[in-house]
Amino acid sequence: MVKVLPMQRRDFLASVLVGGPLSVAYAGAAQTSKPLQLATFQADVTPPLGSLLCHGYGTPAKKILDPLTARGIILLAEGPPIVLCAFDWIGISNASHDAARDALAEAVGTVQDRVSVHYVHQHNAPGIDASTEEILVAHGLSGKMFDPIVGRKAIERVAKAAGEAVKGAQPVTHLGYGLSKVEKVASTRRVLTPDGKLRFWRGSGGGTAEMKAAPEGLIDPYVRLLSFWDGQQPLVSITYYACHPCASYGSGGVSSEIMGHARALREAAVTEAAHVHFNGAGGDIAVGKYNDNTPATRPRLSKRLAAGMKTAWETQKKVPITAADVGWRSLPVRLPVSKSYNEAKLLKIIDNTKTSTRQRVLTVRKLAWLYLDRAGRRIDLSCLQIGPAQVLHMPGELFVEYQLAAQKLSPHRFVCMAAYGEYGPGYIGTEIAYGQGGYETRDNSSFTSPKVEKVLMTAMKQLLK
Repeated sequence: MVKVLPMQRRDFLASVLVGGPLSVAYAGAAQTSKPLQLATFQADVTPPLGSLLCHGYGTPAKKILDPLTARGIILLAEGPPIVLCAFDWIGISNASHDAARDALAEAVGTVQDRVSVHYVHQHNAPGIDASTEEILVAHGLSGKMFDPIVGRKAIERVAKAAGEAVKGAQPVTHLGYGLSKVEKVASTRRVLTPDGKLRFWRGSGGGTAEMKAAPEGLIDPYVRLLSFWDGQQPLVSITYYACHPCASYGSGGVSSEIMGHARALREAAVTEAAHVHFNGAGGDIAVGKYNDNTPATRPRLSKRLAAGMKTAWETQKKVPITAADVGWRSLPVRLPVSKSYNEAKLLKIIDNTKTSTRQRVLTVRKLAWLYLDRAGRRIDLSCLQIGPAQVLHMPGELFVEYQLAAQKLSPHRFVCMAAYGEYGPGYIGTEIAYGQGGYETRDNSSFTSPKVEKVLMTAMKQLLK
């Protein structure tokens, strides 16, 4: 489980494990004459038919069931603008993640460490990684994970939309915040025995009758909502919910899936506001318990999530805010690489043409992560503080234990978490989970070592304090 580190060890562990300076821009109690402003943006990121989906592992795009979008907000407070963005894609990794942040930063006139890019993690969607593509090119596998041109043009469209939006930023007078329990959507994928061992793994499809009958397990059952207002005019609704978004995938039907459909239902109900959704720490959570694998599953689960979003909206509290109430902390961390990764062994798999293309591409992803670590790459974690709310921006397919721990670390704040940021590390488990086995913590899924828990817990404490 995630362990809260003793306070007296925090500073020591921060210096040893985090390995980067904490960038703070927070005017919380200061007085300012600058008004708070906000802009929203949206761009189409639907791949063309024939595009590779799910990192090239699934059936290429055969039909567009519904369009994919990238959506975000730009906050203009003290200091350079703050940008938060979520793509309807399975992932954005490494150099591609940097490119997306750089493009948005340039478009709105800010710096990279004040831009947070995430993905909702739909599997019937592209996943891009320019660092992996560079190695794929060298081994005659270019384009076997994603289409680089499609990825580049999509990022350009999103950046252009943000650049246009910031010109029409609107004043913000109030922040809204609320939460509601979501019924019968999420369930743990890692069903444990009473003594803490892995009993079985329950994916999005649910599996056997025994798997579906097992309890929901450890989840965060609440959808959280933040909203920004100009007087009585809502500008944007931002929601956070921790769960894999997929009811079905792999058949080539491009879709924004459960979370995108729930977002669309709220968009139709509250037409005057923009709607942005971020996936929380749902790496070990899916819809398996409630998925009967019929065409009716996706709309049924979407309506349940939308119902929770609706209640959170209708019961939210509103408080006045100004630019002085907005703070931003950014902290670069170096995540420990899986000890099983060996360059010579990885190259041997990649160069073996008898190995499946899927396995070769996956192995290149591991090698790209290893090379970036050797180069000293760090990943930016960040925290937006605004009035009574704090929003943590975290990498990878993070386990829900981190989200629950963050809420306990800051019990007097309204804490939201956007995980599924930098996708380079893949799944990020807890220390104990790496010893339990299961899909998420094997070396084909998680590129980090069990030591990652200590690094992230230390960083979250720094960001939330």
